[in-house]
Amino acid sequence: MTRAITVRIPDELDRALEQHAKDLDRNKSYIIRKAAELYLQEYADYLIALERQRDKDDLILSADEMRKRLGISH
Repeated sequence: MTRAITVRIPDELDRALEQHAKDLDRNKSYIIRKAAELYLQEYADYLIALERQRDKDDLILSADEMRKRLGISH
């Protein structure tokens, strides 16, 4: 099931969205839907990261330590 919603956006954003839709040969609804899906996925990941950061028992490794453990040199 899908549901229609109404959103007001600035003219400049609408022009950019229109151009992007044209470049991808998609409609604006498709692009807005994909953008919303991506935002919600990223936000969920952000909340998980915050929760892990607040967990005093969760081991946090630096990027260098992670590379060392994985055997990756930079």
